Amino acid sequence: MAVSGGQALGRAPGGRSRSRGLDRRSLWQPARDRFPARPDVTDWPGAALPRAEAQRQLARVLAGGSSSCQDYARAGPGALLDWLEDQPGATWQQRWLASGADQARSGWREVPRRWLAERGLPAWRLAGLSVALRAAVSTGIVRPSMHWLLGGGATDRYFARALAAELDPAGFARLRELLDADPELSAAVRRVTVHRAAVIVAAKGGTLGDVTIGDLLAEHAAEEEAMSKPCQGMQVIYGALRAMGTIEGPATFRQLRAAGPRTPEQMIDRYHIACQPVRDLLVDYLRERQPALDYSTLDHLGYELGKLFWADIEQHHPGICAIGLPGDVARAWKQRLQVKDGSGGAAQAGAERISARHCLISVRAFYLDIAQWALDDPSRWAQWAVPCPVRPQEISGRKLAQHRKSRMDARTRERLPALPALASAVDRQRKDAAALLVAARQALPGQEFTAAGRTLIRLPVAKGSPATAWARDPASGECAELAIQESYAFWAWAAIEVLRHTGIRLEELLELSHHSLVQYRLPGGGELVPLLQIAPSKTDAERLLLVSPDLAEVLAAIISRVRKPSGAIPLVAAYDRHERRWRPPAPVLFQRRFRGYDQAIQESTIRKMLSAAIARAGIANPATGQPLACTPHDFRRMFITDAVLGGLPPHIAQVIAGHRDINVTMGYKAAYPGEAIQAHLAHLARRRALRPSEEYRAPTDEEWQQFLGHFQHRKVATGTCGRAFATPCAHEHACIRCPMLWPDPAQKARLTEIRDNLAARIDEARREGWLGEMEGLKISLAGAQDKLAQISRRESTTTDLGIPTTLAR
Repeated sequence: MAVSGGQALGRAPGGRSRSRGLDRRSLWQPARDRFPARPDVTDWPGAALPRAEAQRQLARVLAGGSSSCQDYARAGPGALLDWLEDQPGATWQQRWLASGADQARSGWREVPRRWLAERGLPAWRLAGLSVALRAAVSTGIVRPSMHWLLGGGATDRYFARALAAELDPAGFARLRELLDADPELSAAVRRVTVHRAAVIVAAKGGTLGDVTIGDLLAEHAAEEEAMSKPCQGMQVIYGALRAMGTIEGPATFRQLRAAGPRTPEQMIDRYHIACQPVRDLLVDYLRERQPALDYSTLDHLGYELGKLFWADIEQHHPGICAIGLPGDVARAWKQRLQVKDGSGGAAQAGAERISARHCLISVRAFYLDIAQWALDDPSRWAQWAVPCPVRPQEISGRKLAQHRKSRMDARTRERLPALPALASAVDRQRKDAAALLVAARQALPGQEFTAAGRTLIRLPVAKGSPATAWARDPASGECAELAIQESYAFWAWAAIEVLRHTGIRLEELLELSHHSLVQYRLPGGGELVPLLQIAPSKTDAERLLLVSPDLAEVLAAIISRVRKPSGAIPLVAAYDRHERRWRPPAPVLFQRRFRGYDQAIQESTIRKMLSAAIARAGIANPATGQPLACTPHDFRRMFITDAVLGGLPPHIAQVIAGHRDINVTMGYKAAYPGEAIQAHLAHLARRRALRPSEEYRAPTDEEWQQFLGHFQHRKVATGTCGRAFATPCAHEHACIRCPMLWPDPAQKARLTEIRDNLAARIDEARREGWLGEMEGLKISLAGAQDKLAQISRRESTTTDLGIPTTLAR
C-alpha cells in the first residue's frame, strides 16, 4: 500500500530529515545548561539489599507479572544475582556499571552471554536473566542509564506497568488519568508518555513528584541519540507533569529551548573569525550600534559584516588581519558578493545576490562610523580608521530601485488577475476537505464513502486517536490522514482570505488575537462598526482596519474553530523569530491543536500551507506555464494595487497599509506614477466643471447644521430613508412602497402587523367590490412583504464575531 504525500490526497508537508535533526540537537544545549538533570548516584538503600532480600523481591515481582515472567520467577533472579555478584563493587548498582552492560546499550546481552559461556552454563539462562534484570530496574535495585533503557533494555509494556506498581502507583495513576482525559491523544501517544515517565523514574530514582525539567531534557537528549527517528510529543509528558504540579516552567516544552536574543559576541562568533582583533572590533561596533537598532536589524548587520564581509575575506585571503584592504582584495570581495556561494542550498549557488548593494552600504557605514568615532574617542577607534573600500558611486541605488520596482510590478500584474480564481479554489478545497472528513468519520473501518465527488475507503487505525481519519483512494492506492488535510486546507483558506482583505503583513497576521476585534460606535446614529486592531510590528505603529462583511465571515469561522466548548479561546504563547522571544500567552486566532496541545501556527507552517494550497489549485503563470507561486507579501502588494486602482486615495491606502512614507505605498502599487497623477488631475477638472464655484468654500454654521439635520429627517417609523440630500420624496412619504426605505430589524413586528392589516383590508375590499381600493392595497402589501424579506435576509447573514465586550470602544 502506497502512502502519498502528493496532491491527490495531500499529506501535510513538514517532515524533517535525520541529518537536520542532528543539527538541531545543539539548540537544546542552553536549556540543559539552565536546567541540569539530577546527578546519577551509585548508593541507595535498594542497591545495598542483601542477596536474599533482593532475590525475594525479584521473585515476587516476576510472580505477579505476565505468564512468561512467571516462568522465570524461580531461576531468573538467581542467574541475575550470580552474574552481578561476579562483578567488582559493593552495591548492585556499582556491579552493574562495572560489568560494562550499561555502556553496551542495545548490545548488553553479549556481556552476560560471555559470562555464561566462560562458566559453562547453558545459554537458555540468558532469557531468565534478562527478565529478572527488568524486574530489578522496576524495583529500584539497579538504575541503568537512560541510553540503556531507550536502546532496547526496557521497551516492553510490562516494564512500565511493573515500575508503576512498585515505585509510584499513585503518581502513575494520576498521570494516566490526565492522559485519558484528553480525547485527542491516541493510545500510542498515551503509552509512549507513560513509558517515558517510567524511564526517567527508573534512571533517576524517586517518584514522579521528584522529576525535574532537567530530567526531561536529559531524556529528550537520550531519545534523539538512541532512536532512529527524532522524538516527538515531549510536550505531552511535559504538560502532564506540569498539570500534576511536579514541575514549574513555561507553558510549553518548546519554550525551554528559547535562548533569547543573541549578544553581539554570539552574532559574530557564529562565523568563526580567525583574526581576534578584527573579531573584537566587529563585536564593539555592534555593541555601539545596538541602542539605536532593533534586534532583527542588528542581527542582519552582524550577518553582513561577519559572514558576507570579513569571513568571506578570511576564507579567500588567509592570514589577513587588518581592515585596511588592498585594492585587489577589495575588488575580488565585491565581485564575489554579487553572486551567492551556495551556503543557502546547492540550487542557489551562482545566483545573483539581490541584497549585495545593501551589504555594500553596511560595510561603507562601518568604515565611516569608525572614522567619525576616531575623532571623538581616538584611544579606542583611531587605530582602525582606514580608507573605505566601498566608493560612493558603488552604492547608488537609483538603477537598482528601478529594477526592484519593475520586478515587483511584474509579479503583482501576474498574480492580481488570478486572485479571484485562487480564492475560489482554496475555498473549494476547504469545503471538499471538510466534507471528506465528516464522511470518513461516519464510515466504518473498511467501508467506502463518497463525498466531494470522490470515493475513498476508511482505513482501520488501531493506534490512532479518535480524531484521526485515515483513508485510501482505491484507484491510486494512496493514503492520507484526512484530519490533517482538512486542517491544512482550512488554515490556507483563512490566511489567504485575511491577507487579501486586509493587506497586513504575515507577522501581523499571526499576532491577531481575539482582543484585536474591537467595536466603534458612530456618533449621532449610534451604529456599531467592527474594527480590526493591528498590533505594532515593523513600524511600531498601531492601526485600525474596518472589518468588511467578507472579512467578518472569515474571522467568525476562525473563532468558531479555535473556541473551546466553554466559549473561551485558548491562551497560547507564540514565538517571535524576529526578536527571538516568546510572547506572553494570548488568545491568538491562528492557532491549532497539534501533538496534544494548543499552539500558535508558525510563519514557516503558514508558508507551507499556502504553497500546498496554491499548487493544488493548479493556477499557472500565463507567461511561463509554471505553477503560479504566491508569498504572503504578494497579497499585500495586490491589496494596495487593487485599492488604489479602485479609487482609494493613496494617502488613505498609506494609513491602511501602515507605511510611514506614501512613496512606499506607491511603490507597492503596480502602476506608473504618471498614471495616478493624470487620473487625479482629470478627476479634479471634471468635478470643478460640473459644480458651481461657490461650492468651493467653507460652509457656514447654519449650512452645516442644516446638513446634519438632514440625517435626522431620514428616520421614519419603519426604518431609514435613503434618498439623496436636499431632494424631495418622490413617493409622497408612502414609505412602505418606497424602494429607498432601509427597514429597521427592530420594527419587524410593526411591519408584520401592517402586512396582516393590509391583507385583511384586501379581503374586505374584495367582499364589498371596492376594486380600485383593492389594487392600491395590493401594491402596499407587496411593499410590506418586500421589506420583511429584506429583514430576513439580513438576519440570515448576520455573523457573530464574538467581540470581547470589555474592549468595546
